[in-house]
Amino acid sequence: MRALLSVSDKTNLVWFAEELVKLGYEIIATGGTKKALDEANIKTIYVEDVTGFPEILDGRVKTLHPKIHGALLAKRDNPKHMEALKELNIATIDLLCVNLYPFKETIKKPNIDLAQAIEQIDIGGPSMLRSAAKNNKDVYVVCDPLDYEDVINHLKSNEDNENFRLKLAAKVFAHTASYDIAIANYFAKITNNDANLFIEGKKVTNLRYGENPHQKAAFYQIGEKESYSLANAKFLQGKELSYNNIADANAALRIVSEFSEPFVVGLKHMNPCGAAIGRDNLEAWHKAYAADPVSIFGGIVATNREMTEELALAMKSVFLEVLIAPSYTLEAKKVLAKKKNLRVIEVDMTNYNLENQYTSVHGGMLVQDEDINQNTTVLTAEMNVSTTNISQELLADLIFAWKIVKHTKSNAIVLASNLATCGIGAGQMNRIGSLEIAYKEASEFKHTDNLVLASDGFFPFSDCVEFAAKIGVKAIVQPGGSIRDEESIEKAKENNIPMLFTGRRHFKH
Repeated sequence: MRALLSVSDKTNLVWFAEELVKLGYEIIATGGTKKALDEANIKTIYVEDVTGFPEILDGRVKTLHPKIHGALLAKRDNPKHMEALKELNIATIDLLCVNLYPFKETIKKPNIDLAQAIEQIDIGGPSMLRSAAKNNKDVYVVCDPLDYEDVINHLKSNEDNENFRLKLAAKVFAHTASYDIAIANYFAKITNNDANLFIEGKKVTNLRYGENPHQKAAFYQIGEKESYSLANAKFLQGKELSYNNIADANAALRIVSEFSEPFVVGLKHMNPCGAAIGRDNLEAWHKAYAADPVSIFGGIVATNREMTEELALAMKSVFLEVLIAPSYTLEAKKVLAKKKNLRVIEVDMTNYNLENQYTSVHGGMLVQDEDINQNTTVLTAEMNVSTTNISQELLADLIFAWKIVKHTKSNAIVLASNLATCGIGAGQMNRIGSLEIAYKEASEFKHTDNLVLASDGFFPFSDCVEFAAKIGVKAIVQPGGSIRDEESIEKAKENNIPMLFTGRRHFKH
């Protein structure tokens, strides 16, 4: 029996080779792998002694040879195949262990040019893996050091388990597909070619069900490990996350990413129900909770500061599904541990990296850029107002409200005051309806003083400004761009309401 070993990742290589030798395998090895095994005093056969041909072109060609691929691809139960091997003096290779040049790792490094990236594109490795995987009925094919122990245990058992080899082959094809996706995406990026979309998802976990109990669901990580990502979060306690929990928690994290100040947001059904900035996150929590103490029941709360014992105690009486923070004190963990079903999650919040957003549609996929954070200085670029001055307090509230309305389902209106939401109208078919809902909420909880208003889209008519004047709104921020903008501007002037235009809308569907 022969095994060919050619690996970039030398993890547990020596142990694996030693075990194969004990099982009676001859070891064929390529350059770097042979050197490592020679240093461990493991007898090997140099691959060029098998092929009868030296490595050439700085190692670009060393295993692309019939004596390698014939040895891997020959069907052992096909007499013609075996006769051909005999005539050509080719000995079968019964186990192949290959992992590939580190292309993914290379292109992550700073200042890597195209030539350096190209040299890390493996040719012989994927070719051998595919040959062995295709012939998995007769060949064990290994691409992951984590599988070494299972392979050895299986070989020791002397069981002829085709299903085991099939699983190894399936892993290989997934591995080479992932490798090719990385290369294709790299070249697409440097050539600015978006004709094809390749997305690789790595399963994080199966979910109990989807949006509803009759729907199957799973959670996949796409891309590399990122900040503000549930795919890389630490789950400290509680029940497993549901499909809806993950969707809501992701929405909460996107809102949190907007703020550097101590901030807390409560969220239900992917819409904020209370959000606030405070001197610390304890004050922010009290303000956010007071904004809507009803809707937050059974919701998700996220903060961008460490969870302290004092804050955990303040939340204790409120039924929540999920709690998210960048860290938790030991004392806070002890308080939260008493609520066994509460899902407590620790998420890295060091840096929000912009990504594409993907939305599936029947038979296709919508892809768009992330709705990036807007430089708040843009808000003061143009003011069609009857007064030329606006207080810093009102401006701060407008900026706060603008960040929140960005993450509220369209049509969206946010009423805010003192760096906290007062009323939120989301997902309505007309904008005045959203405003009426927002004000009803603000009135119910007696948050109607010194209100500012943010709208995610322009006002198609002046009715929203007229309503805002009636309820005492002190300032408005909106994108502008309606053919009827002048009507809204005139109504704002009549009522002495500063109205800021951002020139950018934030529809969210």
